[in-house]
Amino acid sequence: MEHGDPSLRSSSESAANRLVEVTCTVNGTARSLRVDPRATLLDTLRERLELTGTKKGCDRGQCGACTVHVDGRRVLSCLTMVATLDGREVTTIEGLAEGDRLHPVQRAFIDQDGFQCGFCTSGQIMSAVALLREGHASTDGEIREAMSGNICRCGAYPNIVEAVKQARS
Repeated sequence: MEHGDPSLRSSSESAANRLVEVTCTVNGTARSLRVDPRATLLDTLRERLELTGTKKGCDRGQCGACTVHVDGRRVLSCLTMVATLDGREVTTIEGLAEGDRLHPVQRAFIDQDGFQCGFCTSGQIMSAVALLREGHASTDGEIREAMSGNICRCGAYPNIVEAVKQARS
């Protein structure tokens, strides 16, 4: 004898049939996931992979707190569908350090007090790493422009610019 509402059972069964298989590399580790095609990278990182360093800010692509790298390019993980990442490489804030040795940008943010509350810090750091790789850090103005997609509500912008300049050298 089956229990429960049959309409709920068929709904959950059909949802399971809509899952897609995605294989990608996250912070150097191959991952195979069955995900809802509507699942965002942000929610998958935080809820399925327990990588909570990437923050959920606005959930609309406006604040930059969720910035991660996909194939070395910065993306807003709240707007990126996991289903599009098959065969791709994802790097989060947790994947920057090498063991106990911080990435130079992480070290510079600490040295220059480039964070206050820390909420935006992971997205700021991921953007800073990318802009240095892209070569957009020649002047303070270039740094500010390249970091303009990342909002810091505490106003640590001068320290963030100094951190990028420290990491640049």
